[in-house]
Amino acid sequence: MAAPSPSSSSPSPSPRKLTLWPLVAATYFMVAGGPYGLEELIAQAGYHKTLAILLLTPIVWSLPTALMVGELSAALPEEGGYYAWVRRALGPFWGFQEAWLSLVASVFDMAIYPTLFVLYLGRLWPACAAGRPAILVGAGMIAVCAVLNVRGTKAVGGASLLLAVALLGPFVAMVVLTVAHPSVPLPASAIAPVGGGSLVAGMLVAMWNYMGWDNASTIASDVERPQRTYPLAMLACVALVAVTYVMPVLAAERAGLDPSHWSTGAWVDAAGAVGGRWLEIAVVAGGMVCGLGMFNALVLSYSHVPVALANDGILPQWVARRSAKTGAPWVAILLCSAAYAGCLGLGFARLVELDVLCYGLSLLLEFVALFVLRLREPALVRPFRVPGGLAGAALVGVLPMALLAVALIAGRDERAGEMSALVLGAVVIACGPLVYLPSWLMRRRARAVAATDAVP
Repeated sequence: MAAPSPSSSSPSPSPRKLTLWPLVAATYFMVAGGPYGLEELIAQAGYHKTLAILLLTPIVWSLPTALMVGELSAALPEEGGYYAWVRRALGPFWGFQEAWLSLVASVFDMAIYPTLFVLYLGRLWPACAAGRPAILVGAGMIAVCAVLNVRGTKAVGGASLLLAVALLGPFVAMVVLTVAHPSVPLPASAIAPVGGGSLVAGMLVAMWNYMGWDNASTIASDVERPQRTYPLAMLACVALVAVTYVMPVLAAERAGLDPSHWSTGAWVDAAGAVGGRWLEIAVVAGGMVCGLGMFNALVLSYSHVPVALANDGILPQWVARRSAKTGAPWVAILLCSAAYAGCLGLGFARLVELDVLCYGLSLLLEFVALFVLRLREPALVRPFRVPGGLAGAALVGVLPMALLAVALIAGRDERAGEMSALVLGAVVIACGPLVYLPSWLMRRRARAVAATDAVP
């Protein structure tokens, strides 16, 4: 058995561990954040094709990834999660590339959630939706999330559980109200629009709503009995995400809402049509909760990656400083929060192609790590295993990687200003080895000095 990475020996002073259901709630916000974001899919594909896509995508995309995360999180519940897996399987260079890709992708993603919060707040107070007030509100939301994270993993998990109830409550009410009334039939053209998007195109839209299963792995050192908790949390969250996507779409169809009129934010109008003004306000509040909950949970995830890098000597040791009271990595939390606050001006639009490239390559490294560890460390204790033996470990990543390849091909024309998003992505990826080089040279020099001093 290979020796554990240095990050695995780093103690976590936090006495308050995350249990199953708070971990499920935190993972839910890292992956989904409710049905918000499905509006474009409904408008493009109609109800029947949307339902087929929402049921098929978890099988092709979510379940294989959740199985991989379940095995590696249970076998190696270490600080930094996916970084620690790849480092142990493929070495420090590839471990750093995994961390680099994940952190770079987070910069482009994390600007979305404060903007989402502000957009839904603007439905109630339009003056807060643009200009300096919008920036201030977004910064305030980031500050709240930073405070929650500094209070510790347990506080973030508990908050995620409460926010999940607040988020999903209005959609539960919508489903109940539509079931209690006779369904309103729609013409066939509205249920499945003629000339609507293809099944593959729809799955690509849905993929973004099912992405991020590995994010919860970075906090494994703060999870109670991770060998048992992670596999259960991953499988429970796959089911929860699928149900909370499918049921509101069924409710909208039963209410007779024409999908051709749907666009971003249409859940608010759907709620008003089903339950009146009170439900409309509740869904607006849920949109704010979505932005807050996703940002809060993802800060928890991403802030543990710099800590693992610091523990391995790649970043300065002060980055790994923790609160003596809560065990939270407060320096990394503040650094990440400040970086994300600086991205507020990026707005709601994201570079999908760049996200696909960075996230896809990091996920590929994780699937490779799964297979390599099965080969090199067959005796490693694995409380949960991807079924199918060595062949199962090799094949589990085929469908997710095929879907990511299709996404790259489908979005090859996306632009990042004057530059192709693919070209920008290639530049960002190429920067990874360059950023790693100074750390490698310093550690090589330190080893050489130590060897010289050891010579009598």
